[in-house]
Amino acid sequence: MADVAPPAERGLRLYTIPAHRAFADALVSGLLRRFGGDRLALARGTVLVPNNRGGLAVREAFVRASGGALLLPRIVALGGEELDAGVGAALDPADATPPLPPAIDPLQRRMILARLVEEERAAAGRPVDAAEAVRLAGDLAATLDQLIVEEVPPARLAAIDPGAGLSDHWETALRLFRLLLDRWPGERDRLGAIDAADRRIRLLDQQAARWRAAPPGQFVCAAGITDPAPAVARLLRTVAGLPQGMVVFADLDLTLPGQEWAALGPHDPDPVTGLRARSIEVHPQFHLKLLLERIGAVRDDVARWTAGSEHDATAARGRAIANALSPARFTAKWTQLDAADRRLTGVTAVELATPAEEAQAIALKLREAVETPGLTAALVTPDRMLARRVAAHCRRWNIEVDDSAGRALAILPPGTLLTAIVEAAAQDFAPMALLTLLKHPLVRLGDGRGAWLDGVRRLDRALRGPRPAPGLDGIDRHLAAVPAYAPAAEWWRTARPLLEPVARGFGAAMATLPGLVACLREAATLLAGDEAWRGPAGRAAADLLAGLETRAPLGPQRIAPAGFAPLLRMLMEEIAIRLLPRERHPRLAIYGLMEARLQRADLMILSGLNEGTWPGLPAPDPWLAPRVRAELGLPGLDRGIGVAAHDFGQALGAKQVVLTRARRDARSPALASRFWLRLEAMTGERFPRDNTLAAWARALDGTRVPTPADRPAPLPPARLRPRQISVTEVDRLKADPFAFYARRILKLAALDPVDADPSAAWRGTAVHAVLEAWAREDACDAEKLLPRALTLLADPATHPLLRALWQPRLIAAFEWVAAKTLADRAAGRTVLAVEGRGTADLSGIELTGRFDRIDRMPDGGLGIVDYKTGKAPSVAAVRGGFNLQLGLLGAIAEAGGFEGVRGAASAFEYWSLAKKGDTFGSVSSPADAAGKGGRIVTDDFVRAARDSFAEAAARWLTGEEPFTAKLHPEFAPFAEYDQLMRRDEWYGRDA
Repeated sequence: MADVAPPAERGLRLYTIPAHRAFADALVSGLLRRFGGDRLALARGTVLVPNNRGGLAVREAFVRASGGALLLPRIVALGGEELDAGVGAALDPADATPPLPPAIDPLQRRMILARLVEEERAAAGRPVDAAEAVRLAGDLAATLDQLIVEEVPPARLAAIDPGAGLSDHWETALRLFRLLLDRWPGERDRLGAIDAADRRIRLLDQQAARWRAAPPGQFVCAAGITDPAPAVARLLRTVAGLPQGMVVFADLDLTLPGQEWAALGPHDPDPVTGLRARSIEVHPQFHLKLLLERIGAVRDDVARWTAGSEHDATAARGRAIANALSPARFTAKWTQLDAADRRLTGVTAVELATPAEEAQAIALKLREAVETPGLTAALVTPDRMLARRVAAHCRRWNIEVDDSAGRALAILPPGTLLTAIVEAAAQDFAPMALLTLLKHPLVRLGDGRGAWLDGVRRLDRALRGPRPAPGLDGIDRHLAAVPAYAPAAEWWRTARPLLEPVARGFGAAMATLPGLVACLREAATLLAGDEAWRGPAGRAAADLLAGLETRAPLGPQRIAPAGFAPLLRMLMEEIAIRLLPRERHPRLAIYGLMEARLQRADLMILSGLNEGTWPGLPAPDPWLAPRVRAELGLPGLDRGIGVAAHDFGQALGAKQVVLTRARRDARSPALASRFWLRLEAMTGERFPRDNTLAAWARALDGTRVPTPADRPAPLPPARLRPRQISVTEVDRLKADPFAFYARRILKLAALDPVDADPSAAWRGTAVHAVLEAWAREDACDAEKLLPRALTLLADPATHPLLRALWQPRLIAAFEWVAAKTLADRAAGRTVLAVEGRGTADLSGIELTGRFDRIDRMPDGGLGIVDYKTGKAPSVAAVRGGFNLQLGLLGAIAEAGGFEGVRGAASAFEYWSLAKKGDTFGSVSSPADAAGKGGRIVTDDFVRAARDSFAEAAARWLTGEEPFTAKLHPEFAPFAEYDQLMRRDEWYGRDA
């Protein structure tokens, strides 16, 4: 291991472990070789690691290497690039002198900044709501942390000259930055706290000072730390200079030619602008070179760590990785490389069609690893959706593989419960939001869950169709209005009290954040009990609400209830929840890129290798333009690509590696990752593709060439064929017999969607109700129709779309109806009956029908009137034997089927309320006394309708005709049974 000493002139002990070696195992092997002879000496040592996940990897490597009991050295996390990972307690002793002020709570800081943002925007005449203020405060806090970590004084923001083209944007940003410069320090000092990033710097500097003043008598090893922050670099320099200190880098490339190493930068300032030119920050070695520079060392000071382990790949793999990740301007050398220097033995590349197929293939590979005794496997991907899919696939085999990067609280059951409560209240208990809440898996979990869901299903049926009036009272009135909803109304009386607390809290136009949080917590407890707060996710949800309630008084003082939902969701998205170690499979893992550092498994599956995913697209900085970041000395936005490349190279060094990508994402074809393309270009024909895994994934779900269905034509026996039919069903029977069969014989009826937009049928029902009430209660008084229509439109239960879009049209149409009725009355025509039902026996079938209106005509005959909110049927349809409802109603009337209606039908009219020309309202008839325009002669209209019905009844109701699907598709526009009949498989296909 340390037999190869680095150059002595600087007195620094710096080492690197190449990518093809398992970092943690190689590190532990070397430490045991040097210090393992004295177990107490090993136990007294200290190993500094980047984060807690890296500490776990080193600890597990010690367990693997020990072969028995072992006193481990102290393993301390520095906190890593993510500031929410705290510095290990060993670097933050309780008896430190002088004691450091505590770090301000992140949520507390964000609330204070949100209040300052709200005040600043209000003073500038650009007010923002609380959710937007909290979002902006998060961006400001992130900018402040970047400045602190890079040790850039925030005061430098005020001295920036952004140059032409950016001045307006910069002035807007600077007004908010003034909060950090002028007001935030005072707010922070009043609390007696400091920023967490500042406290971390002070802790690291204090520890470096203690070690310099009194070097420890035992070894100190800093391992795998890649964060180039100045404070980290100062600590590492101190460690490297200790008598028994050493710094071990992860894959600092000692084989990269000097010319390529020099090309990485950092470069001298530009002689014209005075700014430091951008370096090749996208290269995987850049951040390591920057760290080395800040330590005060050069690459020649670094020696190779010679210890290895049984988990290492070959040195040839390491050379191939280094060559594949060469700077772009030097990749021409690939054509001159020996085969051994670009060989990827042990690596397999798999291209899948879609992300779903990719997840299926990865899950199969993980299951194969489980069936191989002792084999460990890990999926490494930055694509969290892919990780969730793989974990879900593995659960089908009872294999629990948790994503160590965690899942956002917002998508876990306690988080979705809180969101559902807030959304239901914010939407005034609209049906979709209400049912989503009541069906939530945590609500009433336990013995009463079945009965609860039965009640929710009854409510679901009652709420289908257009939205009722808002609020809990609107639901009450909606259920009380229809007798068939009585079972749902009875259950609703038990569920309603659980929602009243949140309804009260969210009922005001403006509220306080603590008040909303208290209402939310009460509602969650009433609905789900302890289940809302159980487990890691439940505890995190409870902690978030407690923190909000405590810290909210420091933030925006007033909030619109509708803005609480996005605020809560945004905060929950930032909280990652991880399973407990005992809940995970012992030999399988799923890692994000940060969690994968220092980890190694026998099989590493690197997935999501598409551009924009790995590496991800740099997120634009909303406040600091690239030129401003360069002038301040902050990292470029592209540095994350270089870090992702380093992570890729590290994971590629495992013994066995599978690379996967999908050729398209959810929206469009995907471009392969630049890492994939580099490997493909370097290896050429030897790129290790394998289609076997893809074939397994497709075979698992039994994908095969489908056999299209034939047009269905069921033939039920005569005893099952209905002997009763309504006049509105006759057209369905003749045009689409299969749809009639599904509706009447199979008893299948499509449900209206929940919270549906008002359809033409719903609009027609509302119009018919107004006209019926006008006839029954107002005796068709022309002066009373319009007020009755306005009363309907003003009702809270009337859909807003009807009120906003249809009101002008309906008013004009109703005015036409009133005028037309008044004119008919003057001509001797009177309204005889409205909205009546009746039956008659025709051709051995009981024919039922409901009429809109029947008038007594001046000649003594009956006038059958049908109101239409759309266009009336065409003459061609009537001549073809369809749309004969008026004639069939006339047949029932002539047979005495309608109570109080006697006589022969002599007029058949459609009163259309649709626009015709420049006016609304028109009368048309499918019959004419002389048969003009191809219409049926009026005196023959009832007979023609009766004959057409008799033919249909003889074929399908009393006969043995099969119920063929879409027999006359031009007259069968409804599609509710198209999926049942598998229409798309046979329609239009040649016989």
